[in-house]
Amino acid sequence: MTDVRSGWPWPRRMASRMYLILFAGLLLAQGLSFGLMFFERYESSTSVMLNTLENEVGTSVAILDRLPAGERAQWLPRLQRDNYRFVLGPGQAGTPLVSQRSRDVTAMIAKEVGAGYRVHGDTISTAPERYQVHLTLHDGSPLTLVVTPRGVMPLAEWLPFVLVLQVALLLACGWFAVRQAAQPLARLAKAAEAMTPSADGPRLAESGPVEVAHAAMAFNAMQDRIGRYLKERLHILASISHDLQTPITRMRLRAESLGDGVERDRILDDLREMEHLVREGVAYARSAHGGDETPVRMDTKAFLESLVFDYQDVGQPVTLAAGIEGTAKVRPRALRRVLGNLIDNAIKYGGSAEVAVCRDRQGRLCVTVSDRGPGVPEHELEQVLQPFYRLEASRNRDTGGAGLGLAIATQLMRSTGGDLSLANRDGGGLVATLTLP
Repeated sequence: MTDVRSGWPWPRRMASRMYLILFAGLLLAQGLSFGLMFFERYESSTSVMLNTLENEVGTSVAILDRLPAGERAQWLPRLQRDNYRFVLGPGQAGTPLVSQRSRDVTAMIAKEVGAGYRVHGDTISTAPERYQVHLTLHDGSPLTLVVTPRGVMPLAEWLPFVLVLQVALLLACGWFAVRQAAQPLARLAKAAEAMTPSADGPRLAESGPVEVAHAAMAFNAMQDRIGRYLKERLHILASISHDLQTPITRMRLRAESLGDGVERDRILDDLREMEHLVREGVAYARSAHGGDETPVRMDTKAFLESLVFDYQDVGQPVTLAAGIEGTAKVRPRALRRVLGNLIDNAIKYGGSAEVAVCRDRQGRLCVTVSDRGPGVPEHELEQVLQPFYRLEASRNRDTGGAGLGLAIATQLMRSTGGDLSLANRDGGGLVATLTLP
């Protein structure tokens, strides 16, 4: 998967990007080094070859010039080399020299043998390159040097294999370095994903390089601060609840002592709503910690059958659809409370509830609670999971409620490592999906 927003097909993962940059840099550096070394060796070898050619040709011409004309032909094979040979005679007809190298070679030979040999050159062919250097011996005999330049291989045959091995070694070291740099970030991301509202997620090991250890210490300190903040919030709400219970009780007793009337009933209704809000507020605060129960692994199908049968025993329209089987490690009381809240809402707003078990695209076990009620507007599906958000403007808890039921359910699920999401059903209604940890 690539990121094309910048116009380049960059990999999405940081480690892949770093490795790609290192790979490209090493490849370019090795290519540049190889090219410079090849050029330097080529220039050096060419210079040595030309100097050798200059000296050997000068010596060979001197030998042929001093030999009797009848013996010169016998010496030609001895004086022949891989890239040039001597011919007795004027040679072939040619054209003026076209390459700079041929002109340089002709000039060096002329300088080496001297002006008395009347040196000049011409080109026989250009592909492949072949040219002649004409000389005139002191007895007037023509002598022709036929030069066929050959490519110079200045590198040893084993050198490319060494370069490949070097690149592989550098890439392996680069991969190890990138892995060492990316692993702490991956651990930090996993720890952040596993962190729950109760701040009881896994703590990072405060070891390794200074920067990694500092980031781990900061993350652990953040978890501690979140835990202290949540405990303080729970303590404040519990204290408020405790302090409010006494005056509410006194007010209810005084209201009950009043004579029967409409005002007395209204006061008692307001007091009952106040008690309900206080209880819901405390329940929401405690839901951040998922309760005190220990997670256990249980059979999801058996658990749901027990819950649905309890509803059916009291005549509630709740059904359990045939689904897959599986086990999950959950807090049973917290899960029962969440499912009870969702089933009650489905019955309340849709007239019935359908419970099912399935798996999502990642293979995680999920429980769904569906109804055929009015559903929720698409733009409010996320908002209804927030505390004190209600679709109905009425504050009557028989219609609009306190706006904390779904928030409590969401926080309970997230505190145990799961999640809660809502979606509208095709054909009308709402489906609530619990992703189990």
